[in-house]
Amino acid sequence: MSQRVSKAGGNIKYALSANDAFIASVEAGETFVVECAINANDGTIRHLGQQLTDADVALPFVNGATGPIEVKGAKKGDMLKVEILDMELDTLGFTALWPGIGMFPDWVRQKEFGQITRVMEVKDGFVHWSDRLKLPVRPMIGVAGVAPVHGAVLTVDNGAHGGNLDVQEITSGNTVMFRVNHDGAHLFLGDCHAIQGDGEANGMGATEIAATLTVRVSLGKAPARLGHPRIETPTHICTLGCARPLEDAMRIAFQEMIYWLEDEYGIPATDGYMLLGQIAEARCTQVVNPKYTYICKVDKGILAELKG
Repeated sequence: MSQRVSKAGGNIKYALSANDAFIASVEAGETFVVECAINANDGTIRHLGQQLTDADVALPFVNGATGPIEVKGAKKGDMLKVEILDMELDTLGFTALWPGIGMFPDWVRQKEFGQITRVMEVKDGFVHWSDRLKLPVRPMIGVAGVAPVHGAVLTVDNGAHGGNLDVQEITSGNTVMFRVNHDGAHLFLGDCHAIQGDGEANGMGATEIAATLTVRVSLGKAPARLGHPRIETPTHICTLGCARPLEDAMRIAFQEMIYWLEDEYGIPATDGYMLLGQIAEARCTQVVNPKYTYICKVDKGILAELKG
């Protein structure tokens, strides 16, 4: 393990862009550690019972990501693979209701339930929701991506470059893949969660938490039709779609899967489309960002049978 990328100083960004100076450089094949800040002004979560204020959460400067990290040798048109080896969580996390954020935003009055924070201990493999309820941790990375083709995209948003994806499968043991848009890739990681329900319904709906990631990166030629991020787990291949309305996010995720099945597994698009009608495992992982995220998954065991 060659280096540790700190969250200190100006290393936390609130937009993914190719315009910021690299904060660190890594080689393809290298394993390294990345510190990620909590989704609030870092260091503000100090004790149980604490209530966050406007001074702690200043929209749209949330979901801060550590980066950009240069991947040496990465060229436009490559595919960057980010293998997540381990996630070490902090001991305090929070979830919150915040006016204007969530599934039911009161756009005009910005009132809803007001500002309500629940700070929880995260220890011994559990999120300690209350004295009576402990939730097994399911760590995940909310923001993962590279610099977009043009300009900058805030870390509250997402797209073909990645960003605020909020997908539970971006976790230890899995690999997430992105098309490289600029030399060096400009990798960003952050907005980690100890657990998140599908939809991330209340906006700050996960247990937001600081984390230390151990990752390994590699490079290859990007598939011609790689349009949105992909994920590979030990059991599934997964494609993502980021869009509004929700049905467009789903369509993109399924389209990306049909391309993957045809290009890598030799399954004609018509067969792949019909096959997904039988076997697709799909869901919306978040409906609270400017663009929603949908995931489509295919069991590798089925693909092995087809190859056999």
